[in-house]
Amino acid sequence: MSLIFARHGESHANLLNVFANREPSHPLTDRGREQAVALARRLAGRTIVGRPTGDRTSGDHFTVGRIHTSPLLRAVQTARILGHELGVPVVVSDALREYDVGSYEGSGDPAHWREYDEVLEAWLVRNEADRRVGGGENLHEIRARFRSFVDELGTRAGNTVLVGHGGLYRCALPGVLSNVTPRWALAHPLANTETVTARPHRGRLVAVAWGDLDVGPDGVLDELRPPDGS
Repeated sequence: MSLIFARHGESHANLLNVFANREPSHPLTDRGREQAVALARRLAGRTIVGRPTGDRTSGDHFTVGRIHTSPLLRAVQTARILGHELGVPVVVSDALREYDVGSYEGSGDPAHWREYDEVLEAWLVRNEADRRVGGGENLHEIRARFRSFVDELGTRAGNTVLVGHGGLYRCALPGVLSNVTPRWALAHPLANTETVTARPHRGRLVAVAWGDLDVGPDGVLDELRPPDGS
């Protein structure tokens, strides 16, 4: 079983640099649609990752069984492209939506973005989990909805792609992947359609790839020490 956490393709909200974390949302750009097609092709052509060294064969191709997506338009459009290219059904899951920023929704005010960055650092560096951006969700709330959903998926066989958002993944992945530290997630945001691959290992869910970086299942992704790649 593998979980592939994928960020959506480039959207108009990315170009406008506005908070667009509720519906109605901004669609993908032409480049974002191209990125989604390219992601589908990468998934279709990949081999299984995270096996011990020497335990990978040429026939170990990765097959996607399910796709879950955030309800926001840019994520849904990305997921539908993946589903069309891979022949896999798409299910909308509210647990994957981007985290709420309260009264800052729709804003591109630089002061609001500075507060966003300050709160993100407070969450992931100083563990000040009760703070909120614009009166929106705090870190406890974000992680609670995300963890319950991932825990449920972790009981199913097969490989699942989860299409979500950069902010959500930076905040929530360290809460479900035992070998990813908050400092690492803060320092390594996912680009559009970049992925994190996770698999069970010794009773825990661990990252075995973060973007282009492969990680040994016993390695730790931490800014304070080099990762144990394999």
